[in-house]
Amino acid sequence: MATLRLGDIAPDFEQDSSVGKIRFYDYLGNSWGVLFSHPADYTPVCTTELGYTAKLKDEFAKRGVKVLALSVDPADKHQGWISDINETQNTSVEFPIIADADRKVSDLYDMIHPNANATLTVRSVFIIDPAKKVRLIITYPASTGRNFNEILRVIDSLQLTDSHSVATPVNWEDGQDVIIVPSLQDEEVIKQKFPKGYKAVRPYLRITPQPNK
Repeated sequence: MATLRLGDIAPDFEQDSSVGKIRFYDYLGNSWGVLFSHPADYTPVCTTELGYTAKLKDEFAKRGVKVLALSVDPADKHQGWISDINETQNTSVEFPIIADADRKVSDLYDMIHPNANATLTVRSVFIIDPAKKVRLIITYPASTGRNFNEILRVIDSLQLTDSHSVATPVNWEDGQDVIIVPSLQDEEVIKQKFPKGYKAVRPYLRITPQPNK
């Protein structure tokens, strides 16, 4: 299969998980989704990542996002690992962990990079929108834990820029000023869309308060 790229339709799949059989599209429904892979169960970095993600349950929920993790180990092994995560990270993992023992999903999403490790999945993250399009792909080395505050920040940006004619600048966080997209040039339309006005640093760089705040 060709490498998955931004804008592609995320492949559907059915696979066992820590909560039983899951069909990916049915699980997502009309929600946004975050699918993230782990090299294996009982790995220390993953334990911290899954624990922190569980603590962000309310943050994902208020953005309409469903989370789904993946590890190449079988479902029965996931259960013991979840107990460890809950105990050591002082949380409760309630989202499913896919049991990808046959590497079906790992292959669909190109999560195994042979030059890094021939059998273990890399730390991949996919943000998928309600139309099932892939909107973000980040791949980390196995030794580096992911920044899930950044995942939330990107979701905030995607949801904002999908509904308004703006882009978000470097290090932007929800509530900060944004950039009017260069393709929008009609001043009457700009006044309607951005009643708080804007500052033109350059003709192509127009800063305006976040329009939905």
